[in-house]
Amino acid sequence: MVGIKDIAKAAGVSISTVSYALNGNPKITDETRAKIMKLAEEMNYVPNMAARTLKRQQTNIIGVYLTDYAGSFYGELLDGIKRGLEFHGYEMIVCSGKKSQLFIPEKMVDGAIVLDWTFDSEQILKFAHHGHKLVVLDREIEHANIRKVLLDNAGGTSLAIEQFAKLRPEKLYLISGPTKGYDSQKRLVTSEKELNLYTIPYEIIAGNFTESSGYEAGEKIMKQQPQLPIHIFSFNDEMAVGLYKYFKGTNLKIGKDVSIIGFDNIEIGKYLRPPLATISYSKHRWGMLAAKKVVQLLQDEATESELIYTTFVRRDSFLGKEG
Repeated sequence: MVGIKDIAKAAGVSISTVSYALNGNPKITDETRAKIMKLAEEMNYVPNMAARTLKRQQTNIIGVYLTDYAGSFYGELLDGIKRGLEFHGYEMIVCSGKKSQLFIPEKMVDGAIVLDWTFDSEQILKFAHHGHKLVVLDREIEHANIRKVLLDNAGGTSLAIEQFAKLRPEKLYLISGPTKGYDSQKRLVTSEKELNLYTIPYEIIAGNFTESSGYEAGEKIMKQQPQLPIHIFSFNDEMAVGLYKYFKGTNLKIGKDVSIIGFDNIEIGKYLRPPLATISYSKHRWGMLAAKKVVQLLQDEATESELIYTTFVRRDSFLGKEG
């Protein structure tokens, strides 16, 4: 690999002169800079990012930690993060898995945004204690170097249960998400609390936020030979898509025999037939706010944790009427 020593030798200048040229330092003339940049290109010079990071102690890169990249949920969120960071002169690298968590203490990233339930909270606190700046989107955790941008799961869930309560169903099926997932558990706890308040019987069917687990939930519900109409609150839209696929193979019609509300308002929901009723929020704004918070932490600016609020989107998969 070509280094700055090689360029300096070819140009007949000092190593420091080459360094000035490559980093845009005004200490050298435009003519010298142009000569060095031309040689660097001809010699296929690639900057050593690790070495530059050690020298500057800054990468202008933020690590975004996700549990996985499956489904259509993450696109808008990541676009919001990307745009928010670009505005402040930062880039992002999307990570998953234990080894990539080492990017933080090794200072390969300047800070981190975490939406990954497998990322241990104690480890996050340890990083924060050592001065690293983090924004979490999936847990309640307190530290001077951590800010939270959390989804209002309780508010969104209450909106959904309120809609079902107007129908006074004989039973409501709850399709839950990962047992260790913050959003899923918040939705479950709130659902149980609200349903007990309305004295509505319910049954929890375990899912994992995937389309396939929604399909399997449909199979489990139908094995019980439930009374019509069937009422289902799916804790995310991906699982609701699985329910659609299952019921398409039966003689039951969603919006007539089966009433469904999802959560997340992913793009595909409005194109399903009938369109999927859901709990909506701005994933793009969620990402933008997360980006803003981590930059504010890095720049030692005053910043507070925030909630992302939700609304109910009424569509024809839900049997209830307006009002």
